[in-house]
Formats: sequence, C-alpha cells, structure tokens
Amino acid sequence: MAQAAPTSGRMPRSGRTPDVFSASAHARARVAMPIATGLIYGYWAAANRRSGGPITGWNLLFGFLTALVFAVVLFAVLTYSPRLPREMHALVWTAFMGIAFGFLYSQTGEAVIRSVGMSVAVAAVTFIWMFYRFYTHEDVAGHRVR
Repeated sequence: MAQAAPTSGRMPRSGRTPDVFSASAHARARVAMPIATGLIYGYWAAANRRSGGPITGWNLLFGFLTALVFAVVLFAVLTYSPRLPREMHALVWTAFMGIAFGFLYSQTGEAVIRSVGMSVAVAAVTFIWMFYRFYTHEDVAGHRVR
C-alpha cells in the first residue's frame, strides 16, 4: 500500500501573499488613501482651531487647505520615501509625523514650548518604530524581505 511521504506540515510559500485586488484598484487606492486621510486631518485641525465654537467660512477654508497640504505631502512621502535608504526613510516619516502632530497640537491653543515638546516626543517614538520596522523588513541592499 502506497503512502504519502512525510512533510513539514506547512504549505509551500511562493514568497508573496496573494493579491486580491487588480492593479487599477491599487492605483486608485494609492491616490484615495492620502485624500481620505487628508480630509480627516483637515477636519481635525479645523475642529481644534475653533475649540467647539461655530463653524465659519474661514474655518472651512482652513480645514480644506490643511487637508490639501496634508494629502499632497503624504502622497509625496508615500511615493518617494521608499526609494531612500532605510535610515533616511525613517527620518522622512519622523519629520512628517512630528510636524503633523505638532501642527495639530498647536491648533488647540497650548503653549508653543509644550507643542514642540509633544511633537519631539512623537517624532522620537516614530523614528524608533520606523527604523526598527525598516531595519527588520529590508536586506542590506534595501530590498523588502517578507
């Protein structure tokens, strides 16, 4: 009687996870995600600035301009930072997160020193997190390892 040869019990991996969405869906998501995140960020900044007061035209303009700038910068970071070495990649994300958090925090009306201190703390944590992530997910040449 023939029996199957023993195996390790794991499925063979081809090196990549299955891709469920089409290339056009990925292309649309690459643009839609910064826009959606920018709109959330712009609303948050405008809400911080008005401190629960009435919504005015200037507040709406501020929110939409903030959303536009955030979305454009996020799109640029997502597009160009993966081409950098892992240290610079982590620094770009550190600067982006620190500045974004500092701007949001400054809209609450807190002191500038406190806003700077909080954004530096967020930036430091972001650098540690991103450097570790990129260092453990890339080889020496900078290619992603899954």
